[in-house]
Amino acid sequence: MPNAYTRTSNIELTDAERAELTSMARSRSLPAALALRARIVLACEGSNQASTDVAKSLGIDRNTVNKWRGRYARDRISGLYDELRPGRPRTVDDERVAQLINKTLHTKPAHGATHWSTRALAAETGISKTSVARYLKAFQLKPHRVQSFKLSTDPLFVEKLRDVVGLYLNPPENALVLCVDEKSQCQALERTQPMLPMGFGYVEGVTHDYVRHGTTTLFAALNVLNGQVLASCKPRHRHQEFLSFLREIDKAVPQDLDVHCIADNYASHKHPKVRAWLAQRPRWHMHFVPTYSSWLNQVERFFAIITDKAIRRGSFKSVKELTKKIDSFVRQYNENCKPFTWTATADSILEKLARLCARITGTGH
Repeated sequence: MPNAYTRTSNIELTDAERAELTSMARSRSLPAALALRARIVLACEGSNQASTDVAKSLGIDRNTVNKWRGRYARDRISGLYDELRPGRPRTVDDERVAQLINKTLHTKPAHGATHWSTRALAAETGISKTSVARYLKAFQLKPHRVQSFKLSTDPLFVEKLRDVVGLYLNPPENALVLCVDEKSQCQALERTQPMLPMGFGYVEGVTHDYVRHGTTTLFAALNVLNGQVLASCKPRHRHQEFLSFLREIDKAVPQDLDVHCIADNYASHKHPKVRAWLAQRPRWHMHFVPTYSSWLNQVERFFAIITDKAIRRGSFKSVKELTKKIDSFVRQYNENCKPFTWTATADSILEKLARLCARITGTGH
């Protein structure tokens, strides 16, 4: 049976239709089929566009072009969406779906569990677990997952936030911005049996038990400009070790540059002896991140990298061996390091915090 709409179906678009179709064609969130249909209509605009030429330019069949060309000529943009297809009628009405969603959001299981599971919701509501999983996915509900957060209680949160973010986005001239912190309790763990190598169909294996051979504290200073890291392992993390690390930084940084040091509110960072040492060196400027806001310190990102790639899955027979591994990793890291690109402004962070506060209003915070 020939198509009711052939290449003679002319497509004339208004400015509003053209703008909406262009947005659909470029969208990465819409289904790919819908974006393709929008591109077909845009390519068919005008009276001289043959379906064969459009099909060739888009790499599709001519009949597909004729179908959506004709559908658009008849129904406009609404015609590009899939029509309802015959099938088995719904067994779960809207009211039962609403009850399922409300139960997931506002109740807890009666048997004392902290959250609902798909099977528990199915048993409670009488809806099959497959349908429960489908509805939870449709409403983007994930009761099995939890996201941690911590609101800062620092009374100078806004001032400190703007100070640190300002150093990232607009660093001062003739100065070096360093993110400094320590990673304490780096454990030298020796696995009780050799690791199993990775192979086809299975991952690398390590024993769950281990022998502890002591700990070390990793002090690190991240250069915000180029991403290089100055690191030093010390046995403890008191003010004495922190002051010793500051002296190492002072020797490494050229004397004609000021030093802007971003650190957290750890007690050893504000010890009277540390303050006295800083007071004698006017080129040093300390910038403390707000309480419970270590995510503002970029060196924490380096700590995550070295933990994941060098420490967590390693096996070390002594603290000395762990220290050598850390030093080796830092040297190789500095050879090909790149700075972390900070893009968030202080205002955008405060707006995100405001949205979080709006969500948790009435929850006791």
